Amino acid sequence: MPFIPHSETDVREMLAAIGSQNVEELFDEIPASLRMGKLSGVPEGLIEQDIARLMMQRAEDDGRPLCFMGAGSYDHHIPAAVWEITTRGEFYSAYTPYQAEASQGTLQLIYEYQTMMTELTGLDVSNASLYDGASGLAEAVLMAVRANRKSKSRRILVPTTVDPRYRQTTHTIVNNQQIELVEVPYCPEGGNTLAAALKQYEGEDIAALVIQHPNFFGILEEVDMLTDWAHAQGALVIGVANPVSMALLKPPGAWGTKGADIACGEGQPLGVPMMGGGPYFGYMCCKKEYVRQMPGRIVGRTIDRDERVGYTLTLQAREQHIRRSKATSNICTNQGLLVTAATIHMSLLGAEGLKRVAQACHANTRKLVAALTVSECVEPVFNRPYFHEAALRFSLPLDSVVRPLHAHNILPGYALAQDYPELGDCLLVCATETRSDADIERYAGHLGRVIQTQTAAGCPVKPKMA
Repeated sequence: MPFIPHSETDVREMLAAIGSQNVEELFDEIPASLRMGKLSGVPEGLIEQDIARLMMQRAEDDGRPLCFMGAGSYDHHIPAAVWEITTRGEFYSAYTPYQAEASQGTLQLIYEYQTMMTELTGLDVSNASLYDGASGLAEAVLMAVRANRKSKSRRILVPTTVDPRYRQTTHTIVNNQQIELVEVPYCPEGGNTLAAALKQYEGEDIAALVIQHPNFFGILEEVDMLTDWAHAQGALVIGVANPVSMALLKPPGAWGTKGADIACGEGQPLGVPMMGGGPYFGYMCCKKEYVRQMPGRIVGRTIDRDERVGYTLTLQAREQHIRRSKATSNICTNQGLLVTAATIHMSLLGAEGLKRVAQACHANTRKLVAALTVSECVEPVFNRPYFHEAALRFSLPLDSVVRPLHAHNILPGYALAQDYPELGDCLLVCATETRSDADIERYAGHLGRVIQTQTAAGCPVKPKMA
């Protein structure tokens, strides 16, 4: 069969059969104002050697800076075996395992992934992944509205400590589905969500409460209190968690008296490089009682009539299967390649290895904060415990500090003012297990010289916060 199965003759015969002159007539109901026209922004095609040259140039432009940025994407060590195995042809070119008899290897891998994720989150069931953590939260919100049959409000409480990108993506996806996202402010001193901020919603009809732990600032939330409060109001709990942190901190399934109902987040820390922003994958787990509302695919393990173990897709309430418009989701991929990498990564590290990574991340961030706050011009923004990133306030204008550090090939952190205007001149810094003592000393040394230069030049210094 040719790559394009329909010849010009085939197309003419089909158009004649339905009474159309050309293919364009099939789309005449679309107004001209909504049509794209030519893709003027797409460059002309290049030959292979020119493509290779272009990509090499872009890689050189990006460089290899010393990275102290986090904010949702993290620079972790990935064992060489992870992508050596992931990019083998059996995995690299594998498609969705619709035909179980021809896809046992892929199905088993997804099954093992799901098993690992349920152990990590402390919940009963995992799906076969989503696009990324942001769309994962949106799907979790939609799922919570469907699953919480006692609630009719379609209102979701979302603290502003939840990743801004997650909140923006979720709003884009659910806003036109009559779902209201209600923002809950954070404590200025602790950077966490307080019971007092939730008190005004007591007795109201709330479908779910979102809890990110650690939150966007790296701060540890009072997850037990928040979870029990939500359940007392008849709301479900959606936990958003960094998978590495769950190796060290209490997992969502153990929050409060009953545990979170749904857990989701970004899987990038599990064996996926930063890669310029993607592709990544999202994970989602839930309690067994809500499994039929979970989007995506679930792989089941069974035994055939000859007593042999077999794997197959199950509970596929997806739009391209049997449910059509009543599908739980319109997700059209399981991000299989990234899930493959994550599964191999977790297999190689094991529970103990993942815990050591989490401990090293926490220890390195504490070292980083201690080294940077030696200067009187730098202080922590919040006073609560954190995991592997922390917010720091600079008494100098942040731009005057960041630009020279960039010139020294250091990515010093994430400027919080772009998402939190009240946190002007504040930087979110992160140090994973890949940062050495020498890396931290290099950052602190350059920062100290930058501050000394700026203050000597008469750069205005703001008074420290009380």
